[in-house]
Amino acid sequence: MDFNHGTELLKLCEKEKLPISQVMKKREADFSGITQEEVEEKMKKALEIMKESARKPLKDPVPSIGGLIGGEAKKLKEYQEKGRSVCGGLMSKAITYAMAVLEVNASMGVIVAAPTAGSAGVVPGVLLALQEEYDLSDEEIIKGLYTAGAVGYLLMRNASVAGAEAGCQAEVGAASAMAAAAVVEVMGGTPAMCLHAASGALANLLGLVCDPIGGLVEAPCQNRNSVGAANAMICAQQALAGITQVIPFDQMAEAMYHVGRSLPFELRESALGGCAQTPAACARVCEIFSANLPSIS
Repeated sequence: MDFNHGTELLKLCEKEKLPISQVMKKREADFSGITQEEVEEKMKKALEIMKESARKPLKDPVPSIGGLIGGEAKKLKEYQEKGRSVCGGLMSKAITYAMAVLEVNASMGVIVAAPTAGSAGVVPGVLLALQEEYDLSDEEIIKGLYTAGAVGYLLMRNASVAGAEAGCQAEVGAASAMAAAAVVEVMGGTPAMCLHAASGALANLLGLVCDPIGGLVEAPCQNRNSVGAANAMICAQQALAGITQVIPFDQMAEAMYHVGRSLPFELRESALGGCAQTPAACARVCEIFSANLPSIS
């Protein structure tokens, strides 16, 4: 039950008459040498960690280690509760949870890298918001996690999910593609629709640079997780409505990787370009580092 490309995955789904989630679950059991029940238990644990990391900062915000973020998710939640949300209920929850997970990551808490720590908020943000909005069971959300995992596996195998190698398009972009495909399956879409959504999500964030201020996975990383969550839901809705992408998933993954490798070093997690090199960012980093230097008596 193996697949190396999106086209192979779709053929497997058609041959076995299974959704992507079930194909991925079988693959994990085969390659890990464990039962499907054991695979399911591991996924349940991952979901519980996602829930904790997405919700804890809404009650008890913790400043990040670097001091650039902390408390943003709670502010979003409070604003939504005022009944003046610009984004609507589902989108507001998704971007709030996405930002919350990055606060946990930046304060050395436990998160699920999906696919990386710097993009860990997108998948849980979207799926947990969807679960609450439509009163979905954990079992239904876990199906989405398998589908997200299949897309992430394909991107790791054929492209990249590392900001240092291919920019933030390979981190938040990949996470957004994973989340988009997951939503489509959870909402009853076909395997082909899942990959259309994933392709669209990659295309929308193509060229997104990785420029963490001070080299810290805090800003603008946190904001970009919320963007990735919103992008995923847009692409999922388009796919579920029957809108197809001109560029198939496999070709889009290849294009993303090519663009990422074409980015200059300064825009691939070096903290030497983009947002990181602006005067305001540099001043803030100097302020933080100066405050943490030991005093000399």
